[in-house]
Amino acid sequence: MSNRTILIGLTGGIGSGKSAAADYFQSLGIHVVDADLASRAVVEPGQPALHEIAEHFGADILDDHGQLDRAALRTKVFSDVAERKWLQHLLHPLINNYLVERVADAQSAYCLLVNPLLIESGQQKWCDSVIVVDVPVGTQLTRTMDRDNNTREQVQAIVDAQASREQRLQAANFVITNDQDLPFLHKQIDTLHRDLLEQCQNHQE
Repeated sequence: MSNRTILIGLTGGIGSGKSAAADYFQSLGIHVVDADLASRAVVEPGQPALHEIAEHFGADILDDHGQLDRAALRTKVFSDVAERKWLQHLLHPLINNYLVERVADAQSAYCLLVNPLLIESGQQKWCDSVIVVDVPVGTQLTRTMDRDNNTREQVQAIVDAQASREQRLQAANFVITNDQDLPFLHKQIDTLHRDLLEQCQNHQE
């Protein structure tokens, strides 16, 4: 990952508001590479990974259109550590390759790599700096339950499968607190964006 645009990792637990933060960075002209989009691309119909997943979990993991039923898969892997590890072993190399290719296409002053599993995947090692979008765990639970119509138990299982809030904060170079409204979030990003542009300028000199 050398000889490239400065790479900034953006992460946060489920319900933290990573997507809202990433969208605003993108509106500022920053090239955003999203691991969630990568995870969808590598399991599209016709991709070898989708065939392997259907063979492993059964054909009922596919919907009526032959696409991956992500909700059904999530239920299976978040309730079984061994199955989650099997899936990660299959998908992580494919996702990594996809992300590396997209990062290489970046033309903006810096590139933002958005991944809820940035710490768990080890991808923070690719990054020059890491931004964590931080909210209390209770806020994560409430937001995700409201957004996805999931039970507290389902959301808690996802939270437990991710790095802890403390682990993410330990890895952070910058922290964005997202426990208020969008203007509050955007104001922090505006300040951070200016700092990152200055960092990029210094890197070039």
